Amino acid sequence: MEFDSNWQEHYARMVSPAKKALKQVRSGQRVFIGTGCGEPTELVKALTERAGELSDVEIVQLFTKGDAAYAQRKYADCFRLNSFFIGQNVRDMIQEGLGSYTPILLSNIPHLFNSGLLPIDVALIQTTPPNKHGKVSLGISVDIVKSAVENASLIIAQVNPQMPWTLGDSVIDIYDIDILVPADVPLIEREDEPMHEISRMIGRNIATLVPNGATIQFGLGRMQGLGRIPHATMEFLHDKKDLGIHSEMITDSILELIRSGAVNGSRKSSDRGRIVASFCMGTKELYDAVNDNPLFCFRPTEYVNDSNIISQQSKMVAINMGQEIDLTGQICSDSQAGMLYSGIGGLVDFNRGATRCKDGKSIVAIPSTNREGTRSNIMARLSLGSGVSITRGAVSYVVTEYGVAYLYGKSIQNRVMALIAIAHPNFREQLFRDAIEAHYIRPDMARIGDKLVLPTDETMRTSLLLEDGTQLTIRSIQPTDEPSMRDLVYALSRETIYYRFMSSQVSFSHKQIQDFVYVDHRKDVAIVGTVPESHGEDIIAVGRYYLDEKTNRAEVAFIVRDDWQGKRIGSFLFKHLTELAKRNGIAGFTAEVLRDNQRMQTIFNHSGHKIQTRLEEGVYSFVIDF
Repeated sequence: MEFDSNWQEHYARMVSPAKKALKQVRSGQRVFIGTGCGEPTELVKALTERAGELSDVEIVQLFTKGDAAYAQRKYADCFRLNSFFIGQNVRDMIQEGLGSYTPILLSNIPHLFNSGLLPIDVALIQTTPPNKHGKVSLGISVDIVKSAVENASLIIAQVNPQMPWTLGDSVIDIYDIDILVPADVPLIEREDEPMHEISRMIGRNIATLVPNGATIQFGLGRMQGLGRIPHATMEFLHDKKDLGIHSEMITDSILELIRSGAVNGSRKSSDRGRIVASFCMGTKELYDAVNDNPLFCFRPTEYVNDSNIISQQSKMVAINMGQEIDLTGQICSDSQAGMLYSGIGGLVDFNRGATRCKDGKSIVAIPSTNREGTRSNIMARLSLGSGVSITRGAVSYVVTEYGVAYLYGKSIQNRVMALIAIAHPNFREQLFRDAIEAHYIRPDMARIGDKLVLPTDETMRTSLLLEDGTQLTIRSIQPTDEPSMRDLVYALSRETIYYRFMSSQVSFSHKQIQDFVYVDHRKDVAIVGTVPESHGEDIIAVGRYYLDEKTNRAEVAFIVRDDWQGKRIGSFLFKHLTELAKRNGIAGFTAEVLRDNQRMQTIFNHSGHKIQTRLEEGVYSFVIDF
């Protein structure tokens, strides 16, 4: 972009030093400060220097990345902070009650300005120098800044040649500004934090939910000591194809994702081929990348966070942060242990939009515990003082480092079991007891409380590509598999049931179904084979072994749904169970097989292991040595 090199002469009557410009601010006024790394640092400095002259000035901001010198106890009578999102630089003041937090959906903030519910007296912003047409760009922070400019009575702009000219809807006319303050200063930079291993584990789990061709949002939220977990997902998306971006914020992480070829936006439903954001925070490398680059499209919050626009995307995947979740699915995003910590941001906007869009997914990442591991972030009830950002009726995917829970349309009992399954193992049994006490689950389930120590070893998981191209996933059985297990056993033919259970039963009690699902994983193993379906997945095979600790041998059994038999699934299950047993130091397997069950006998006899058999009353007893 070619700037007007003589702009200070052309607009001389509007040009002013920062200190003189900020003399226009009066006590009792409401002053808006530009967002994030786009903060006009020289203007903020000049305002803060007037602290002794001013009183009761309300500072309104989304959040800033500067040092927020105005947010100090000694200035509490001069400046009253009102923040829509709680950043690290103002958190202490707000938690001490010396500053205010306004909980609001990001998409609704412009309405506060437009409607006059929150009138702006002065807006302090940062722009590029004007071009030859008298236009300036808001650069890296368009978000709610554009709405503030449209509604403020007095607009003071820090005009900085180091501000990138961003394309999209970031441009305003220089005559919409009242005072121009020249300032050739570096922009605030924010390097991506090193990722904590827990964040990486969560990011890896989230990545499994992102399909090729998805349009993705990476939320603002962060967890103390663990960073911005949604952005940790990017590391695991490099092998994806045709991804698009529609997100409030982008960081340096987006650059590597672009270089990998994963992001091209070719399958977006709107803004095709363009990365849409309302602001960015990063290093000079990112700022140089977005400068006058048609790949990036910066738009105001009222567009980016409009749930109707979000819902029009195909395969919209929203990735946001939660701080806590209760066992019914209520999510708190702005508090930690009842203390105000961050904000709602775009969580609700994108949750609504992604849930409504075709093949969309709304994902909330929550570390299973606090950083020290002393408190579970999955709890029977939210902490006193924690607010509900997403109601239990609107929650979809919840992801921790221990897995994924899909809660949308699920009963309270199914939610409880799904969330306990992804809780930290140290807290699962207590959560189970809390759930029984709260009457969230049946009292008779108390007997399986000691079977909630679930396996987390990734070697439990594998896959089999069938000849017809179907991908069969093999994984450990989970408490949430109870409904699918019920569907499986009632889909079996009488012959298959007879071969597996050596009986002709046609119905299974609730206790029997539970016994199939709830396994003492400290000594036994149960795995399931699943295939993808539109509603999630179907269980079409089950394999398990039960250890006899006296003999160090395990009884092995497996079953495959009739319409999936003859596809080598049984042999694969047996081989995988054998590998797991050998790794656990088990000497061998035993099995009881009906004489007519030729398929099972063939699997054992062709396993390559030493086999001993004995036939008695029509039943073969197998002893298999590893």
